[in-house]
Amino acid sequence: MIKTVAAFAAIALTATALPVLAQQAKPAAAPAKSPTEDRYIGYYYPKPTSTEVFESSLKTIEGVDRPQRIQFVTVVSQGTIQSAYRVPYAVFAKGEKADKMIIVGMQQGELNTVYRMRALLANMTTMSRLSPFFQERTVAEDATFFDLLKLLGFRELTVTDGEKVTHQVTIK
Repeated sequence: MIKTVAAFAAIALTATALPVLAQQAKPAAAPAKSPTEDRYIGYYYPKPTSTEVFESSLKTIEGVDRPQRIQFVTVVSQGTIQSAYRVPYAVFAKGEKADKMIIVGMQQGELNTVYRMRALLANMTTMSRLSPFFQERTVAEDATFFDLLKLLGFRELTVTDGEKVTHQVTIK
């Protein structure tokens, strides 16, 4: 299964050219927050300016857990580091279970509207549909990138311009 996830990621990388920054630093110590508060606000992105809930009819693949999600993001990182040009996005997983995917725009104006963010996610859906991994587990023409994230056990996707605009999707 790990090879299949890695193969999908390699295909998605080639087409979407998303960068990943290896993030080892933890958010700076802050006053205690309740479990419902997002501890990454103010560190990786500003407070969400828009939110949505995506309810997938798919089930998370049994046995997929933190190491597989980290591997997925690592493969994405490898592909973007090897890109022939500087890709203006960073993608990484956070959370105790690495079930929160974060995409941060690295250049001024790249992801400064929710519409540009959704266009990026639409491109990611297109690339997902081309992968054998996705085709084997979904009706590819009906499934979305959010469905892929659900298969892999991600619970949340946050996309931000890294300055003012943040869109957050809860995946159920």
